[in-house]
Parts: sequence; C-alpha cells; structure tokens
Amino acid sequence: MPEIRFTKLFLDGMFVDAVSGKTFETRDPHTGDVIANIAEGDKEDVDLAVRAAREAFDHGKWPRMSGSERGKIMLKLADLVEQHSEELTRLESLDAGKLLMVTRVVDIGSCGRALRYFAGAADKIHGETLKMSRQFQGHTLREPIGVAGLIIPWNFPAIMFFSKVAPALAAGCTMVVKPAEQTPLSALYFADLAKQAGVPDGVINVITGFGPTAGAAIASHMDVDMVSFTGSTAVGRLIMEASARSNLKPVSLELGGKSPLIIFDDADVDMAIDLAISANFFNKGEACVAASRVYLQEGIYDQFENKLADRMKNWVIGDPFDPRVNQGPQVDKAQYERVLSYIEHGKREGATILTGGKPCGQKGYYIEPTVFTDVKDDMIIAREEIFGPVMCLMKFRTMEEAIAKANDTRYGLAAGVVTKNIDVANRMIRSIRAGVVWLNCYFVMDGDCPFGGRKMSGFGKDASIHALDKFLAVKAVVTPVYDSPWL
Repeated sequence: MPEIRFTKLFLDGMFVDAVSGKTFETRDPHTGDVIANIAEGDKEDVDLAVRAAREAFDHGKWPRMSGSERGKIMLKLADLVEQHSEELTRLESLDAGKLLMVTRVVDIGSCGRALRYFAGAADKIHGETLKMSRQFQGHTLREPIGVAGLIIPWNFPAIMFFSKVAPALAAGCTMVVKPAEQTPLSALYFADLAKQAGVPDGVINVITGFGPTAGAAIASHMDVDMVSFTGSTAVGRLIMEASARSNLKPVSLELGGKSPLIIFDDADVDMAIDLAISANFFNKGEACVAASRVYLQEGIYDQFENKLADRMKNWVIGDPFDPRVNQGPQVDKAQYERVLSYIEHGKREGATILTGGKPCGQKGYYIEPTVFTDVKDDMIIAREEIFGPVMCLMKFRTMEEAIAKANDTRYGLAAGVVTKNIDVANRMIRSIRAGVVWLNCYFVMDGDCPFGGRKMSGFGKDASIHALDKFLAVKAVVTPVYDSPWL
C-alpha cells in the first residue's frame, strides 16, 4: 500500500489545515475502510486560494515568462510524474478502486504525455494580423484569461487533473483546483511535484472539500476569471448559474452522456463484442462516454446476445490490485447504491437481465456487470446516465432508424459505429450529433484529439490544441496607418 503523505490543502506553495480545522474521510472502495482524513476546505479556504492565485497572476512571474520558459518547467513536472509513477499508480488505484495495471498505463501514463504536449504548445500561442477595410491596421493578442477554477471528477482523477491544469499552465494562467471529495489524494501529490518542478507559489492551489461548499465558492467567486468543470449535468447547471450570478465568468463544461454504440449486420461479431464490453465495463462503467445504449441490427442480434452471455461468464470481479481481475469496485457507497437502484428500475420496467444484476462480495462496493435485453427506448435505464457497469441491448432495422435512435437523447458526448460499409460509416458519422464518433473502435483517446460534448453533454474541449482556447482571452489591437500605398 502507498504511504499517504499529503492530506492538507495546498495554498500558495504550502500544505495547510483548513481554516475551520475540519477533515473528511476518503475510503478504500475495495474494503470500505478509511484511507485517510483529508482537510475539508470551505469558502474561507477558497478565498485564500483565490487571493494567492490572483497575486501570482497580477504580480507573479508565471504569466510573464516566455512560453518556452513555462514549457521547460512543465517538462520537469512531467519527468517527476514519471519518476513517481509507481507510487501514484498505487495511490490512484487505492483511492478510486481502479485496476492497478490499467491505472499504470492509462491514467498515470497519460499525465506525463499531457504535460509534454502542452509544454510544446506553450511557445506557439499566436494571434492574427488583420487586414482592415480603411486606413487602419490591426492584430490580435491571445492572453491568459487569469485565475482559473478547475473542478475535476472522481472517475479519472489524475487524467482530469492534467487535462485541465496542463493547458492552463501553458496559457500562463494561475488556478484553484478542487478534486472530487471521493478521490483527493493524487491531486495533492501532483501539487507537491509541481512545487518541486519549479512552478511558482500561488500558481497551483488545491482545495479538497465538497461540491456544495468549496466547489460552489469557486463557481461564485468574483475574482475567479473562468471555470472548467467535469461532472454531472445537474451540477453543470449549478456551475453556470453561479457563474452568471457572480461576475459572468465564462464556463467550460464536460458533462454526462448516454452514448450509443451502433452495430450493423456486416460487423465482425467477436470484434463488436470486445468493443461493447470495453465501452460499458471499462473502469467499472464509471465513464461519461460509456456506450450504455448498444443498438444491434436485427440480423446480428441473437448471435451477439448469445456470444456476449458466454463471454461474460469469464469476467472476474475483485481486488483492483490483482492482475487477474477485470473489474474493481464502484468508487463509493453512494455510487454503489445508485447503480443498484437503476438495475431495480430496469427490472420493474420489464427489461430482462441477461447477465449480472446483483451486488457481489462480502465487503466493498462491487456490482456484477449487468446486461439488459428487451429494453425499450423510453425506459429509465435507456435514457438516464447510470455511471456503472450496466449495458442495454436494443434492436434496429434500418440505418435511418439507427440515426433517429442514436440522436433521441438529451446528451451528445460520444458514439460508436461498427460496420464494414464505408457509405454507411460516412452517413452515420455525419448524422450523429456527438462530440466524438468512433468508427470500428471505442474509447480511443489521445492528447491531440479534441474531447468534449454537445447538447446537454456540455461545451468546450479538453485535450488537443483546442483545450487552450478556454484559458485565453482574445484582444484586438488597432492603429491608424498614414499615407500607406497599401490598404
């Protein structure tokens, strides 16, 4: 087990207790046991963090460094993350119930890559030259927006930390980060590494605490210049409302999803089953892009269902530190009970359980991967985000019907299409209203690929060069041109 070294707030380069002196428990979802008591930040602590970030932005050196200087420090931070990757992997797996081997490669492995990507972008933030219609010339400047409030979720704590912190650092912003109360440990560790790398005091501040108190204080703070939030659609609404009621700060939201995976008759069935299992049960279903609506063209439905049932017999649930395990526990008791309540909804509405459907284990928050058949589009399990290991199988006949079903949702985060027909593929890709469409693959994420949704899945991009946009303000500069032969 990893040593728990950081349990306090990180303010202005130091670890400190909360002003109130209060703490809260973070628990091991594998056993339900307490891992550590963490400082519980509140409005007063957010005020101190914002004050430190404001001072670092208005008078500190970080926004005034050249992009290449910021990039060098970010590369040092990437080196430190990679040097401490084993401890970070164990910390993240312990706190979030994530599979150790996957966490090492996917979660912690992506942190250094994100830092290196945006370190390379830090000295490539350019404006434009404007050809104006009269005797004036203009250009634009892309300047750091100021103090950023970054609120990250519990399902991918390390990945989400750097998907927001890395572009904010590259842009020259300072920030207040609030990790989810369920998974605060990696963010505090990263803050310490950032100080070791040479990130100046006050640039990164970490407030551990709860959404209705610490998160709300960030969203409503008059001296926070923007907020980037990843989480539920319901909380995203509250973030927007608080931002509007305060200083009308811009908001970037990456919210929920109810993504479709559409499998046509010509698909390779075994490959499609692999995709469906990964798309639903990776990270125990705790993924906003989970393809929990699996639409099968009717000619392939029975074969798919039978093979899927056989495959799930070999699925192993258990200790996330065990390399033989396919699925760990849900993140906490509240999420465990929420998923089980949705499974009961499905039963009451008349859906049939093909596999799973029950809690398992004597302790911890384990749920069997559950596959429902006989699912109707108007059922709760087919319309609401469950955020757990639950798959819904449904039929379609024609491509037009598949398009209509895929778009019949308030969400628009992701979608998957499985077909060998290029004409079908092109039409589906163009017709589905989602932020990302995966063709004959799923869950393929990359630092150079924009990620973010449409409709009630939010707006704004994490990852790729587009992620810089939310941390930059565009300023137009206009000057007169006298007696120039060129207009």
